[in-house]
Amino acid sequence: MDLINTIFFFIVAIFILVTAHEFGHFITARIFGMRVDRFFIGFDFFGIKLWQKKIGETEYGIGAFPIGGYVKIAGMVDESLDTNYVSTPAQPWEFRAKPAWQRLIVLAGGVGMNMVLSAAIFIGITAFVGETRTPLTTPAFVESGSVFASMGVRTGDRLVSVNGQKLTYWEEAVAPELLTARSLQYTVARDGQLLTVTAPRDIITRINDTQTLGIRPVMPPIVDEVLKGEPAEAAGIRSGALITSVEGKPVTDWTQVVDIISKSAGKKVSVTWMYLQSPDSENLTADMIRSKGKSVTSEVVPNKTGKIGISLKQTIPTERRKLGLGESIASGVNQTWKTTVLTVQGFGKIFSGQEDFRKSVGGPIKIARLANQSAEQGPLSFLYFVSVLSISLAVINILPIPALDGGQFVINAIEGIMGRELPLELKMRIQQVGMAILLAIFAYFMINDILNK
Repeated sequence: MDLINTIFFFIVAIFILVTAHEFGHFITARIFGMRVDRFFIGFDFFGIKLWQKKIGETEYGIGAFPIGGYVKIAGMVDESLDTNYVSTPAQPWEFRAKPAWQRLIVLAGGVGMNMVLSAAIFIGITAFVGETRTPLTTPAFVESGSVFASMGVRTGDRLVSVNGQKLTYWEEAVAPELLTARSLQYTVARDGQLLTVTAPRDIITRINDTQTLGIRPVMPPIVDEVLKGEPAEAAGIRSGALITSVEGKPVTDWTQVVDIISKSAGKKVSVTWMYLQSPDSENLTADMIRSKGKSVTSEVVPNKTGKIGISLKQTIPTERRKLGLGESIASGVNQTWKTTVLTVQGFGKIFSGQEDFRKSVGGPIKIARLANQSAEQGPLSFLYFVSVLSISLAVINILPIPALDGGQFVINAIEGIMGRELPLELKMRIQQVGMAILLAIFAYFMINDILNK
């Protein structure tokens, strides 16, 4: 089932991104009176397609291979390497007959539409849920072996500032743009003292190794619901209980509880928990329970799946601010800009050797895995992933590599400056070399994804 979900959400993500990208080329070509012969989502290699229909001059279709798509514009050297039009004079509806500035806009249309899609998603999310902030009053939980653990940050520390800037919210402390800063230093409070820790220069590589920053607010292990007929109910554990130790090991975070119990399927486990006689379920906090609660130790036997039938009560304080349409648009555009800058800077660090290329990039398998993981966290998380991926696709496409939009853009810009077309044979060779490069890169990414799975 997990494999099916992974494939499904990968196809959904690619479908959205490719449709937006190719529509950008399509609509700009039509605006300038160019004839579009084909608009395909997915490739129809060997003529294999799931659907096709001709409407007007354009054949629309869905190819059987969901790894991209294409728009075939009359009179343009593209992935099809079609040269049938060469023997006839340039026609008014052909790409080659249009002025250079129009051709450049059409070539940039795909990248532009990817940016528009990203901004639309960010604006929609912001307008729908508003801005959510998590105050730094909640201490940190640091995962073992993570980047922050290697920096010396410990569970229970409180983040105070980053690069000298005072922090108020968790979102500021782990903002993506911090990862591409020239240097990254945090000040943390521990046992009444202030300590300074420095992030490694190859922080992006290390994050890709562990798939996480490894820091977040502590989630106090307060029980929300106790399922009927499950081991926790039989052991007397009640809703509103704060679990303080499992098998004699003190716990302060929900994941610690889950980790110990999940490894003890079918075995008796000692759980110590505290509770209030008359809890205020709305304002319940771990500190309140620790100061006024009664302590109980119970023996519980997790079922064969390593669960005891309890759920977490969300007690991390958050602040939510509803935004108007204007504020949502400004916030969404700002997020798009910041994510684009972060993406470009990330590529810069990779190509300059500051980050490990092999560990910092991903191909279809990695994208599929991330798509599924984001979907499991909910539709908003999946949309956020699609938005970020859309920006990455846009940045990659503007690289001046033959066969990419950026490569085509450079060729047409040169033609515009020269005032004439480059020899067709030269353009064909450039396109063939570009396609060979792209296929080699694709194969490398596939192998790299498998080796780093």
